Amino acid sequence: MKPIAKFITSAVDAAHFPVPGPPEIAFLGRSNVGKSSLLNSLVGTTIARVSNTPGRTQMINFFGVNFKPDQPNPDLLLVDLPGYGYAKAPRDVVAQWAKFIDPYLQERESLVLCVALVDVSVPPQESDQRLLDFLRDAGREFIVVGTKSDRLSGNKLRSVLKPLEQALGASPILPYSSKSGSGKAELWRAVRAAAAPDKA
Repeated sequence: MKPIAKFITSAVDAAHFPVPGPPEIAFLGRSNVGKSSLLNSLVGTTIARVSNTPGRTQMINFFGVNFKPDQPNPDLLLVDLPGYGYAKAPRDVVAQWAKFIDPYLQERESLVLCVALVDVSVPPQESDQRLLDFLRDAGREFIVVGTKSDRLSGNKLRSVLKPLEQALGASPILPYSSKSGSGKAELWRAVRAAAAPDKA
């Protein structure tokens, strides 16, 4: 059954985070890595705004997901974090991001999994490595998803993934295409296993 997703709230301050409840899955990645497209592809509807302008997401956005209709409370939350790296956002806005992103990643008790997105069509990025190091230091469970996998053929994709895994110290990297939906079932399995490990 197609998941039912709806917007819950946006936050630019820890005080505005929703009360911890259902398990939360955070999505992180460099600006323009295809995070909004992946989220929309994952739930099968437009919940996140897609833009060609890097850094469009400037808040933490919380989306509730239900797997059965007519449930009053969400089964889990998908959490869309601002992109890092190159972003066409005012410097003062970017400077404020760490003040609510870092506390969310370090302290949020209902955060059960971080989905770190990397672009498989570009070489390994230092900013991606810094993110994974941050998550490791924070003791967070994470998986790495390689976006835009449709840009590479099967053999080319395989030849790119192995060195990318080695460079980032993360294996396996799950290839994903928002256009074709390749990798969608695998990502949902990882998300649901993290949200309800006793049922996995």
